[in-house]
Amino acid sequence: MTNDILSALYQRRSRREFTESTVAVEDLEEIIRAGIWAPSGLNNQPWRFVIITAEETRQQLATTTHYSHIVLAAPALIAVYLDKESMYDEVKDHQAAGACIQNMLLAVESLSLGAVWLGQILKQKARVNEILGVGDTVDLMAVLAIGHPSQTNQQSTRKELNHFILKKM
Repeated sequence: MTNDILSALYQRRSRREFTESTVAVEDLEEIIRAGIWAPSGLNNQPWRFVIITAEETRQQLATTTHYSHIVLAAPALIAVYLDKESMYDEVKDHQAAGACIQNMLLAVESLSLGAVWLGQILKQKARVNEILGVGDTVDLMAVLAIGHPSQTNQQSTRKELNHFILKKM
C-alpha cells in the first residue's frame, strides 16, 4: 500500500511483548505531539500526559492492574489524562481523548515501535494518580505501554465491510 496513513492503520496491532531496548524521549514526545493534533470540540485540547520510564514507577504501577507483566515489560508508559478544568462537554471530550489515543497508537506504528492501550488499569485511577503525583483535576483515560516490539508477526482479521453498514441511501 502506498498511502502511509492507511498502511499504519491496517498494520497497527496491540503489541504486548517488548525488547529491553529503551525508547528515546524524542520518540515519546513525537507520539504525544501526534496525539495533541487530534480533533477536540472548540479546539479545547483537554488532554494531558505523564511520561513514565523510571523502573520504580513502573513497578508501582504494575500493582494496579492484572496486566502487570505488560507494564513491567514496557520500557516506557504514557498516561493519558483529560484536564477536567479544560473540558466543556463530557461526551465530546471523551471522544477527543479516544481520537488522541488513536493518533498516538498510529504514531507508535509509524516509528516502528509497539504499544498496547491499557484500559483495565482505570479501575485503580485514584491509586495511579497517587503514584504519579497528579491531582484530582485530571481524569485518567488510558495508559499506553510502549517499546520496541519483540515480535511483529501478529495477525488480525475484521468482519466484512457490509457487516457494519446499516444502509446505503
